[in-house]
Order: sequence, then C-alpha cells, then structure tokens
Amino acid sequence: MSTVTQILNWISSSLLLPVIVLLLAALVSALISLGGFCATSLLLIQERRKRSDLLARLRAEELDVAAIEPDGIFSSHLADMAKLDWNELECEKYISEVRQGYDRELERTRFLAKTAPMLGLMGTLIPMGPALAGLASGNIGGMAYNMQIAFATTVVGCVVSGIALLVNSVKKHWYAEEIADLTYVLDRTLAAREDEKK
Repeated sequence: MSTVTQILNWISSSLLLPVIVLLLAALVSALISLGGFCATSLLLIQERRKRSDLLARLRAEELDVAAIEPDGIFSSHLADMAKLDWNELECEKYISEVRQGYDRELERTRFLAKTAPMLGLMGTLIPMGPALAGLASGNIGGMAYNMQIAFATTVVGCVVSGIALLVNSVKKHWYAEEIADLTYVLDRTLAAREDEKK
C-alpha cells in the first residue's frame, strides 16, 4: 500500500511544474484577449451605432436593402447577402457561417474560463501534501513556501477565469445581437418580396 501511495505522491508532485507553466500561459493568453477586447470595444460600440441607424432607416423605409453600401461589419454582411440576391436558403447558410465564425472566435475564452479554475485548484491541492508533511515534521519554512504556491495558483486561476468570462460574455451578447439583426433583415426582405408578388 505504501508503494502505491508513494507512486501517487510522485505523480502528483511531478504535475506541479506543468500546472504552473500552463497557468502562466493561460494568464498571458487572457491578458492578450483582454487587450484585444479593449482595443476593439470602441470599434464594436461604433458598429452597434451604425447597425442601429441602418436598421432604423430600413424600418422607416428610407433605405432599400439593395442600395446598402458596405460601411462596416454589419453593412458588409448585408451587402454579401444582397449579392446572393436574398435567396432564403443561401442567406441562411451565410448567416450560419457568420455565427460559426463568431463561435470559433469565442472558443478560446470559453476554454480559458472553464480550464483556469481547474488548473488553479490543482495548483492549490498539489502543494498542500508537502505543506502538511512539513507541518508534521516541524519544517515551518517548507510549509510556508508550499502554502504560498497554493494560494498564488488559486489567485491566478481565478483571475484568468474572470478575465475570460468577462470577455466571452460581452462579445457573446454583441455577436448574438448582430446575428439576430441579420436574421431580422433577411425575414423583412423576404416578407417584402412576398408582398410585392401579391
């Protein structure tokens, strides 16, 4: 039994360095995502205003969908759908591809938000064994060092998860609004064409 326990302790201890390296890599990735998010947030806010203005003009029938000029992300999507002649099947496929592109973009932050707490927990639990052993043997310095590692990995894991969750949540809402508005314009255009046929 002691041999099995020693093997488990050895495996657990050998995982500490990879866990710390992965946590640091996750922190760098989360900070890069946060920086990119901050850099593009102003652009996305401007895009939302342009989209709202364009939708308001379409509702007021001041603008024809065939005359939309690509002047941003949303209007570029509408121009691409106009090139498809507002064919329902092709446009729905196009919207689906846009949605898949946004999902792929959000996948990294989703992954970070889910895995960072696990890495933080592993980084907390692995040093606890040596810390308790140090406490039992009277090695207070070794215990304090291991406890410091345990708390640091927990904090880093929580920070990474928080950043990833923030970026993912905000971008998810932005992208969901855009997809919903693309679907709305398609439905509105198809309904107008049906009315013209009648």
